[in-house]
Parts: sequence; structure tokens; C-alpha cells
Amino acid sequence: MKYELTYKRYSENAILIEWPAKIDENILQDLIFYKEIIEKGSVKEIIEVIFSYNSLLIFYVSTIENVYDEFLLLKSLYSKNFVSKEREIRLWEIPVCYSPTLTPDLESFARAKSLTVDEVISLHTAPIYKVYFLGFLPGFCYLGGLDDKLCLPRKSTPSLDVKKGSVAIGENQTGIYPMDSPGGWHVIGCCPLNLFDPKKEIPCFVLPGDEIQFISITENEYNDIGSLVNSGNYLLNPTIS
Repeated sequence: MKYELTYKRYSENAILIEWPAKIDENILQDLIFYKEIIEKGSVKEIIEVIFSYNSLLIFYVSTIENVYDEFLLLKSLYSKNFVSKEREIRLWEIPVCYSPTLTPDLESFARAKSLTVDEVISLHTAPIYKVYFLGFLPGFCYLGGLDDKLCLPRKSTPSLDVKKGSVAIGENQTGIYPMDSPGGWHVIGCCPLNLFDPKKEIPCFVLPGDEIQFISITENEYNDIGSLVNSGNYLLNPTIS
């Protein structure tokens, strides 16, 4: 389906395109499609197209002299090139250790939700999450599909040092911190993989539109996988559907 989009001048050299303000898989596919059209060169002299739940932000090389002409061009691209089709989906099974020794907030999170630790783990590993966009930090995946029973507001006082690999929950979202960082989400697990490697051609192997399922592992398995990752001998392949 097509959407009624809103086009706004964001700055002298940027345009913001907005979809309805909701988290929706159909909107996600529409965003991915439109971003691909722009990046294939239909729109000239752009620096970057930034992705979010319901918007694209296009940065141009230079000042946009006539923004209304650019709006018309973008609208034409969307209208003429719209194609409804099924996309290939990659499912990544991501190992996560839920040991209390690695997860500073797991037990307090469980108490806050009136759940046992095992119930939290079961609820967190059950869904197949959709990757909506990458942001906040390079390689940080914003995932949709969290069970309502696990939704919890962000911390009132953010933590100053959230460790790389921390799997956390904030509001109705869950994600993995790809590097050490301050953060306000509740850390309930730890992942031994590198979600972002600037030395690789594709720094983050997960892309918007992909799916993720968390697989619970023991602390020993976490350490073993971590050693393989550090030595470059851990291979993770997605399931394609």
C-alpha cells in the first residue's frame, strides 16, 4: 500500500520525509523500498539517507535552492516506482547469556515486573524480533516485537557504563549495545558477538528488515563463543526465508 507522506525542509541541505507515527512492519518495508530508490541514484548529489521508525532524512551535498521542486521530484519517485513485493528475510539467531553475574539489572527487572528470572528469559527469547533501524550507536539495532509483559520505562537515572554486548530493554523495545556506552535501558542479558566492526566492508551484519531471535546460552558457552569471536573463528549465518 502507498502512504500519505509528509515532506519538510529539515535544514538548508536536508529534507525530512515522514510516514504515520507508529511502529509497523508495512511502513518498514515502504521505508526500505524508498531508501533504495534514493540511494540507487534517482536523487542526485546526496550525502546520506538516515533511517528511523517512520521517517527518512536526506542530506544533500549542497544547499537546496528550490525545496518545492525537490519535494515534487521525491513525490514522483515514490509514486512511479512503488512496487509491492515480498522481500527475502534473514533471521539471525543471536546467543545471549542471562547469567546474573553478567547482567546487572536482570534480578531487579524481574522484581519490577513481578516475574521470576526464568520467566523473563522465557518471554525475552520467545519472539522473533524485527529490526526496524540502526541508530543511537553504530550497530545498535532497534527491535520491535517485545512481549508486553516485559515493557518497562527507561531508568530514571541512566547508567554511565553499559558494557559492550549488553542486551537491554527500554519501554517497548529491546536491543544490544554494540560498544561500551552510557545508557538508560535495563540490562538483562549479554551477547558475545561483535555487532559493529568498522574494519569490515559491512560494519554491522544485521540490517533493517532482518529478524532476530535470542538464544539462551550458559556462561561457559558465552565464554567459549567470545573466545572464538576474538580469534576470528566464529561464523554466524542467517536463515533465509
